[in-house]
Amino acid sequence: MPAIPLRAGCAALALIAATPALAQTPSAQELAALVKAQAAEIATLKARLDRLEGQNPPVATAATAATAAQPSTAPDQQVAQQQSAPPLVITPFAPQIVPPGPADLDVAQARAVAANPAGVTTEWGAGLPVFRSADGVFTYKPRGRILVDVSSTYGSRYKGRNTTTTGMRALRLGLEGGVGPHFFYQFESDFSENEVDIVTAFLGWRNRLGSKVDYDVRAGHLFNDRAFEGSTGSDSTPFLERSTVSTAIIPQRGFYGIGIMGRLFGPDWHASVSVTGDRIDGQQATNDSRTVAARAHWNPIKTDRSLLHVGAWGFDEALSSAANTLTRSTVIGGRFNGAVRVSTGELLGGRSTTGYGLELGGYAGSLWVMGEAGRRVARLTGDRPDFGSKAWSLSTGFFLTGELPPYNPRLGSFGQPNVLSPTFDGGPGAIELTARYENLDYTDLALGGDGWAATLGVNWYLNSFTRLQLNGIHWRTHNRAGDFTGSDDGQTVSARVGVTF
Repeated sequence: MPAIPLRAGCAALALIAATPALAQTPSAQELAALVKAQAAEIATLKARLDRLEGQNPPVATAATAATAAQPSTAPDQQVAQQQSAPPLVITPFAPQIVPPGPADLDVAQARAVAANPAGVTTEWGAGLPVFRSADGVFTYKPRGRILVDVSSTYGSRYKGRNTTTTGMRALRLGLEGGVGPHFFYQFESDFSENEVDIVTAFLGWRNRLGSKVDYDVRAGHLFNDRAFEGSTGSDSTPFLERSTVSTAIIPQRGFYGIGIMGRLFGPDWHASVSVTGDRIDGQQATNDSRTVAARAHWNPIKTDRSLLHVGAWGFDEALSSAANTLTRSTVIGGRFNGAVRVSTGELLGGRSTTGYGLELGGYAGSLWVMGEAGRRVARLTGDRPDFGSKAWSLSTGFFLTGELPPYNPRLGSFGQPNVLSPTFDGGPGAIELTARYENLDYTDLALGGDGWAATLGVNWYLNSFTRLQLNGIHWRTHNRAGDFTGSDDGQTVSARVGVTF
């Protein structure tokens, strides 16, 4: 008699114990039926193990086919069907930018993810994987950003300005994800100054108001929606540093604040409103400053290869008693030379400020142009007059390799480009030439200075998330306070290696 598997033998003993007649005279037909049933179960388990180990699927037999038809193995069939389903492709908001992450999807894209379960999936996108649960409900993606800079200044009449420095513009780790089509979240910390700094950290909810309009609401530590370059992430700006409009016409708290923001999105426009307090800190002994901000953009012309951008923004802040110092010293020759700045001189006793600005630009084919202007009015205590600061910039760029500018029509800002022929695939990557003129004026104050800078640059995108940048800046300043007074000019050359996941 052939050997009986252990599990089959145990079943046989149970059958013998339960049936005295069989214990005495088990028939060959009954034992054969029992062995056949156990063989079918073993074949089913082997098929499941082969799928888990990634081996070739076993050849179906009559026993396995019969077993697979039973309700107990129907889930296995469903898993096999899900694993063979094609990966879900998220359509970006514009073909020239990389697809959005889980926290940046619109509700239609998020619903498509939830409605297309394909088993537990791991999809490699822009540098890091996107994980999706088997039912499509849970989505998760790690985030990272490494921007390494070097800067050298020469030509200044002040020796203290002619320096060569290195620094990390950004060194971030974080995550983003979603639960179902509506709930999403994002969190990032920055370590670039050799200390932990919480940057983006929020929870959000998205939905539709109609067939053409959707919205999202997010609460937490929020990045400003203010100005074109001010709303563009540091990993997506066409220059190593944002223009003076974004760095000078800004709330006293800076680029981030804790609060709530609501955004509306149409086919060719968006609008946002936010109410925020201070940045994340450990100071709860006094009131936070309060900032109300709004921004809107519109694309009155929008074709496959051209677009016109019109934007406006503004903010109003009531300053905390602990934040009434409005002294400002703004970089004009790159971020990593702290000596090349335009200064207001000492300015104390601020009560509130109001800022506003306009944006006008667009692209035609591979050429883009963007102009920005902004003004900030600071109201001071006592009988002192208001202080107004002004800034404007004009920027342009051209992709020699034929890419469209990485404009995001959903947000009215730049994103990461979709490189047509990455270097890692044997292509040239994407090569962009850039130029900018920017101006800053603090001369409403008795000790306020002014300055301007002209920049020429080249960006080489090896692929959609890796790039090299080189900027040459000619700058001029005229300060009436501080260590470097009077007229001065010089040149700064800066370079960056950047990777964004």
